Amino acid sequence: MTEVVRTDRAAAPIGPYSQAIRAGGFVFVAGEKGIDPRTNRIVSGGIQAETRQTLENIKAILEAAGTSFDRAVQSVVYLTDIGEFAAMNEVYAAYFRVNPPGRTTVGVTALPAGARVEITVTALA
Repeated sequence: MTEVVRTDRAAAPIGPYSQAIRAGGFVFVAGEKGIDPRTNRIVSGGIQAETRQTLENIKAILEAAGTSFDRAVQSVVYLTDIGEFAAMNEVYAAYFRVNPPGRTTVGVTALPAGARVEITVTALA
């Protein structure tokens, strides 16, 4: 059985998908971007501001699902400029302070909505 997770505290999906799905003892958060949920636009300020907003969106979704970053087991980060890895990583580290999840980081050509970063997270429910 699956359960859709939704919150107004994170950006609404920009396509036919859910913010997250709870299934089998896990919460699978869809790829989130640095979209401000109040304006539905990518935040300005560069990769660090986008990463921070992306992770704030994920935090809100995890909280709506009754879990947190502390229970994350896997994440995937997509960057349109792998040269921004260190700047993204600095912000990322502030959200995953203790026992960070396994992670893959991939450089991509482009992301939806003109985003520079997109992050998915899987956490224990």
